[in-house]
Amino acid sequence: MQYLSTRGGISPISFTQAVMMGLAEDGGLLLPRTIPRIGSDTFASWQQLSYPELAFEIMSRFIDDIPGSDLRNIINASYASFTSEQVTPLVHHGDLHILELFHGPTLAFKDVALQFLGNLFEYMLKKNKSVLNIIGATSGDTGSAAIYGVRGKQNINIFILHPHKRVSAVQERQMTTVLDANVFNIAIDGSFDDGQSIVKRIFNDIEFKNKYHLGAINSINWARVLAQVVYYVYSCIHVATHEKDSSVDFAIPTGNFGDIFAGYIAKKILPPGTIRQLVLATNDNDILSRFVNKGDYSLGDVKITSSPSMDIQAASNFERYLYYLMDSDPNKTKALMEEFAENGRIDLSGSQDLIKRDFVAVAVSEEQVANTIADFYQKYGYILDPHTAVGVKAAQKFKTGGVPIVCLATAHPAKFGDVVEKAINVPLEMPESIIGIIDKEARCELMAAEKNAIQNYIAERALQPAA
Repeated sequence: MQYLSTRGGISPISFTQAVMMGLAEDGGLLLPRTIPRIGSDTFASWQQLSYPELAFEIMSRFIDDIPGSDLRNIINASYASFTSEQVTPLVHHGDLHILELFHGPTLAFKDVALQFLGNLFEYMLKKNKSVLNIIGATSGDTGSAAIYGVRGKQNINIFILHPHKRVSAVQERQMTTVLDANVFNIAIDGSFDDGQSIVKRIFNDIEFKNKYHLGAINSINWARVLAQVVYYVYSCIHVATHEKDSSVDFAIPTGNFGDIFAGYIAKKILPPGTIRQLVLATNDNDILSRFVNKGDYSLGDVKITSSPSMDIQAASNFERYLYYLMDSDPNKTKALMEEFAENGRIDLSGSQDLIKRDFVAVAVSEEQVANTIADFYQKYGYILDPHTAVGVKAAQKFKTGGVPIVCLATAHPAKFGDVVEKAINVPLEMPESIIGIIDKEARCELMAAEKNAIQNYIAERALQPAA
């Protein structure tokens, strides 16, 4: 399988090269040259597989430069740390299915991809006798999941930027209380978009990137999207096996477009009609819902909400979908992204028919989030985190009779305890992994949101290969 850039400026590369490159060297994002399709017989044959076995069947169709036995070992090791044997179990409440993606070490859906990516990095670095300095920006959950994915691993240092005091207290402490020598937390005086912009600009400095062996762990890394595809297929199998339904809808809370893009790829892989509709749900930071509903992809001010992982304007993975929307034309994709970088907006209203073929969308207000958490608890005794509540509210809006809908539960409610307890008026039971975390020793560097200062900080602490 070869991988290409959405901007067409690099020669085709292998999967492992794509993983190590992260952001393409022409500033684009990496995608497989083709998307493998499976037929109905293959889909039916997967219905008895465990989650790791299913992950291997899907990932091996995109990975041809890692021996099968090694890939199986990486996958098995990645999901051994999850507290559920199903890894991403589905639970059922009313007429909704809830896909629980929070059974990993940091209680968020990012663990599904980042446990895999951390083990993948370690495998490749050992094989190549090399080192890696990972740089990432987080709006909340990516940072801790990335840190837990590589903490203590040989030949890897990790530098994570988060917006100072714009993530939940638990999210912050899950990052800053990890004291392993290879972990560096940086709180920037700015928004997630400021941090993500700095990371992309550092990666676009090709000389610096190569000199300091930089790698990406944000969802700009294709391996993360690939790992997330698996739980969409897993959900479809569950519904097909237990309910005998052939079509499934999904409701996805998203700010960075990565999780819903994984669903878009899953829809391409599976037999036609298996995934019927992808419901895109945003909070008050509604750039993506405006894009779907009006063709208006334009920056606004970042609004602080109770679902901070979605407090994003420029979505990191949007360019991947734009590439397909432009009929896989890298020149058109590059021109549009350059226009967005210059003007902060692009008008895609002329593509509305195509966009609405792929997605429906809604923005969910803060009041609706609180009410959804309260109502769902009152009816079913089940507690939603604020991000999941955004998706559940969207699912309730677009639920079509007779078609099952799966809502992605992206984080454990305890990570946002203050918001949730206020909504349901009941104290939350804390998972063992975060009991007392607020009082633990922490380490973090507070810095201005300035590329040069952060780049110098990284250069002073980066690993270098042995001479």
